[in-house]
Amino acid sequence: MVKRQFPNPIELAELMKFKKPTMNATDRRLEKALTIADLRTIAQRRTPKAPFDYTEGSAEGEISLKRARQAFEDVEFHPSILRNVPVVDTTTTVLGGQSSMPFGIAPTGFTRMMQTEGETAGAGAAGAAGIPFTLSTLGTTSIEDVKAANPTGRNWFQLYVMKDREVSYNLVRRAAEAGFDTLFFTVDTPVAGARHRDKRNGFSIPPQLTPGTVINALPRPAWWINFLTTPKLEFASLSSTGGTVGELLNDAMDPTISFDDLAIIRSMWPGKLVVKGVQTVDDAKLLADLGVDGVVLSNHGGRQLDRAPIPFHLLPSVAREVGNDMEVQIDTGIMNGADIVASIALGADFTLIGRAYLYGLMAGGRRGVDKTISILRTEIERTMKLLEVSTLDELGPQHVTQLARLAPIPRTVADAAAATAESKPRTVRTPKAAPAAKTAPAAKAPTKTAPAKAATKTAPTSAPAQAVPAVKAVPAAKAAPAKKAASAKAAAPKAAAAKKAPAKTAAAKTAAATTKTPATRSAASAAPAASAE
Repeated sequence: MVKRQFPNPIELAELMKFKKPTMNATDRRLEKALTIADLRTIAQRRTPKAPFDYTEGSAEGEISLKRARQAFEDVEFHPSILRNVPVVDTTTTVLGGQSSMPFGIAPTGFTRMMQTEGETAGAGAAGAAGIPFTLSTLGTTSIEDVKAANPTGRNWFQLYVMKDREVSYNLVRRAAEAGFDTLFFTVDTPVAGARHRDKRNGFSIPPQLTPGTVINALPRPAWWINFLTTPKLEFASLSSTGGTVGELLNDAMDPTISFDDLAIIRSMWPGKLVVKGVQTVDDAKLLADLGVDGVVLSNHGGRQLDRAPIPFHLLPSVAREVGNDMEVQIDTGIMNGADIVASIALGADFTLIGRAYLYGLMAGGRRGVDKTISILRTEIERTMKLLEVSTLDELGPQHVTQLARLAPIPRTVADAAAATAESKPRTVRTPKAAPAAKTAPAAKAPTKTAPAKAATKTAPTSAPAQAVPAVKAVPAAKAAPAKKAASAKAAAPKAAAAKKAPAKTAAAKTAAATTKTPATRSAASAAPAASAE
């Protein structure tokens, strides 16, 4: 039976200690945020719909972004045990310099539209944390002002090659003179992606006020006060403003950008050169051969080509092919420190955060960006301790499995289907289309000839029904019995064998080629067994 007693005031006082109230409203909001998702919620509450949707949204059906985030969720970690890891070291070397953590702030456009402190807050927070900050060509703070906000830290510049090349060349010269040490040469924006949210919201610089815009802004007076009482919002690095986001991008970008432009910028830039927006293994290999210092695997945050490759799925193959020749970075979809740890384990040298940074900025300006960095630092350290690794160098594929949700259809299935279609006698349809052919026996002859039957038998018609074996080139082996039967019935065995030899060679080449295709590599990298590579 439970023994009861009168409450002891002294004991109650120890159990009922009240938290000291936080008087500053911004600090009070931010201290409640435990995750980037919490910062996003605060940001949405405090920011008008048009700028928030610009940050939140992506291209067309927004499939690329959803898939990128899902890829990070579809990760299984494999922790070690009893490794004695009381502390962890998150520092790394990237592009010839130090970073306190394996992530930096990605380039973002229109940043002061999100919150008035804009790039100044991002650069200052990055410098204080010891991580790099990247300024966008479409930034709303100038190159020189970013340098002033982060005088001793690492500043990087992201370049769009514009129709007027001299504008781009001038930006390169200004960034070099300001002491920026790395240039991101962006290659995934020949034209603007279809960002439907921006069109619907009339998102532009300057903003186009409508009754709906005003009504949406009424419960967010702080944003409007900041917007109306601070310097004019414009693209600090460009001379022209006005128009929607897509229109501005289409005016600024040039679909004729080529490797010649890359060579010119390389000759102008004294620092590290990184190509941002790489989405295939073959392009990464080509850039490695050209001697660039690094690549960023990115689909532009899902904001350009919808249904683009998932950078995190592409990572293992690219790291395996070019990781020894240049540095490999990754962005798109990172919302947790565990996402960063998984990326490093699968071969990334560094990662970049975009939306996570902007959520913090919208939630609380400079202090909000500090909070974003703090949250990610805590999550990285905690994940490393749970995996029982003390440094980033100890992370490897043995710690991560990418669970397969989306797997490409094996190329051999499509190739076999095409081969089957090619092998079918096209003359079979001719008599049906031409009535006169019924009175001409010669027109039906091609459907009865032995060569037509032989061609039909030698084609791998069973391949489409055996999709999985096709990856292992089984259909080519199974075609042999059919060929033997045809040879036994043929009047001239040697002649029949000679005719069928090319078909066998083609099937063998098809099976061999498909084992080397990027799609097959991607499927392998998504499977659990491939995590040990």
